[in-house]
Amino acid sequence: MLTVIAFIVALGLLIAVHEYGHYRVAVACGVKVLRFSVGFGRTLYRWTPKRQRPGQSTEFVIGAFPLGGYVKMLDEREGLVAPEERHLAFNTQPLKARTAIVAAGPLANLLLAVLLYATVNWYGVDEPKPILASPVAGSVADGAGLRGGEEVEGAGFDGEVLQPVRSFEELRWLLTRGAVDGRDVRLQFASSGQAQARQALLPLSQVRSADVDATLFRRIGLMGPWTPPLIGDVIAGGAAERAGLRKGDWVQAVGSTRIFDAQQLRETIRDSVKPGKAEGLWQVRRGDQTLQLRVVPDTVYQGEAAIGRIGAYVGAPPAVVTVRYGPLEGLWKGVERTWEVSVLTLRMIGRMVIGDASLKNLSGPLTIADYAGKSASMGLAQYLVFLALISVSLGVLNLLPLPVLDGGHLMYYLWEAVTGRSVSDAWMERLQRGGVALLLVMMSIALFNDVTRLFG
Repeated sequence: MLTVIAFIVALGLLIAVHEYGHYRVAVACGVKVLRFSVGFGRTLYRWTPKRQRPGQSTEFVIGAFPLGGYVKMLDEREGLVAPEERHLAFNTQPLKARTAIVAAGPLANLLLAVLLYATVNWYGVDEPKPILASPVAGSVADGAGLRGGEEVEGAGFDGEVLQPVRSFEELRWLLTRGAVDGRDVRLQFASSGQAQARQALLPLSQVRSADVDATLFRRIGLMGPWTPPLIGDVIAGGAAERAGLRKGDWVQAVGSTRIFDAQQLRETIRDSVKPGKAEGLWQVRRGDQTLQLRVVPDTVYQGEAAIGRIGAYVGAPPAVVTVRYGPLEGLWKGVERTWEVSVLTLRMIGRMVIGDASLKNLSGPLTIADYAGKSASMGLAQYLVFLALISVSLGVLNLLPLPVLDGGHLMYYLWEAVTGRSVSDAWMERLQRGGVALLLVMMSIALFNDVTRLFG
């Protein structure tokens, strides 16, 4: 139920803000708005405010199907317009007014994202400290000499001034941008008695970033923040229960391998079923006791790969820090994050177009609903960050030069500005059909990816 509510609230808010951008600028430009609708299909609720601007009689509607909305304006291309109202029609407005009205929707979404990110920055959120877990063997981080336990105090792209890092999430975002852009990242660690702070260079330009997901961070080698190698909840009937492991056990060694943190323990369990891996006793500290337990992980399959599982949660919550900013700094950070997410989104779309990134990165309504529910269950701050991310995506996608989107109409207006004449009706119809076909293909791929992720 939480997933459904969070999804409907997210869609309703983002669509309403988008359409409100069109509506507000249209009214400001003197265009008569006939209907403002959030949702399609059967009308659930409608009302007409008594107090409206002169020349306006807008009907506001909430439709039953929430995946969209529209603002219907007076337009000679869509119906008869009385001569005395012709100056209120959209198609009779100057080019700059039509451009502003069309661009206002996506820009409203981007402004909403800035506000949402800023609100989270002002409110403050508890995030994991930037203390690194043990790197994945053979990864970029492993090759850079990281061993786990390092606390990052500064980071940045190689050749640029390093910026303070306040949380692991800030570091993760920098690594994502570096991998997608093909830029190396330099880390600086908190000094531990050395005269000079230690640094490490992560050559992310060597990382193939076709898929920005968990496999990307496995290749980078930094899967998460440092957490202790504790056993959490134990599943009945699993390998952990059969071996006698209990919640709260601190794993010190697996065979001859000393265990440093939960990430290393997870990797050791994962690889334990591979050929050539010797079975060994686990050394576990339980209170004041040190125990020797023989743990035989179960073999499960991810695709065609066999991995080990013990049927227990491994690790504990990481150390956290409250990240909060002042009014101006929080607002500026919101602008920066909105810009960075927008650029990242465009670059990923560009890579998908040229075949350098997988179409599996496209997500549809099922994935959005899933993340809406998960973020809402994590708290208000995480839900607001989710809303901001989707709002940026909605704004950027609507600015793409596809004929059925706002960006397509802006493309028509650019043609009109350059040539001095509008796109012909015949070409407009061809482009619209092509745009609809392309949009349907994208939606089909996104829906297929959703089903594969959730049920595959």
